Amino acid sequence: MGRFRAKLRTHLRNKLVAGALAAIPVAVTFFILWYVDTKARAIIGVNVPFLGTALTIFAIYLLGLFVTSFVGQWLLGLADRALRRIPGLRALYRSWRQVALTDANEGIFSHVVLVPDDSGRGCVLGFTNGHAIEGDPGLQCVFIPGSPNPTTGRLYFVPSFRCIRLDLSPQEALKMLISGGNYIPAALGEATASRVRF
Repeated sequence: MGRFRAKLRTHLRNKLVAGALAAIPVAVTFFILWYVDTKARAIIGVNVPFLGTALTIFAIYLLGLFVTSFVGQWLLGLADRALRRIPGLRALYRSWRQVALTDANEGIFSHVVLVPDDSGRGCVLGFTNGHAIEGDPGLQCVFIPGSPNPTTGRLYFVPSFRCIRLDLSPQEALKMLISGGNYIPAALGEATASRVRF
C-alpha cells in the first residue's frame, strides 16, 4: 500500500510539473497577444477583435523588411557606431548586444557546449561565444543557465579543450532547459553516446 502511494505521489508530481511547464509558455503567449491586441486597437481606435495583433505582426514584418534592406543596414550600422561612443550607454549597449546577438559569433549564446560539472564526474549544458578570453588563448567564458529558468545562472571560465561544442541551436538548448529535461534534442544524445570524457 505504501509503495502504491509513493508511486501515485511521484506520478501526480511529475504530471503536475509537466503540465505547468506546458501551460506557462501558452499562458504567457496568450497574455502577450491579448495585451498587444488591446493596446493596438486602443491606439488606432478600432474595436475589431485581433485586428491589433494582425497590424502589429504586419508592422514587425515591415520593420524586418526595412532593417534587412541596404538603407536599413546602413542606418543600423550608423546607430551602432554612435551608441558605442556615448559614455555611460556604451557599456550597457555592448552588454545588450552580447545577449541579443544569438546568431552572431560575438554573442554569448551563439554556441552550445557541454562542460564538466563541479564534481568532474558529469557534465552541464552551457553557452559560449566560442572565442578565448583576452589574455588567455586557452580559456573560454561559459554561461551555465539554470533550469527551468535559464535567465539565471553562473559564469565559468573553462579550458577550451574541455568545452565540447554541440551541433545544437541555442533555441533548441533553451527549449530543453525550460522543459526541465522532458525534451532532449537528438544532438545531445549523440554527443553523450560518443563517450566524451572530460
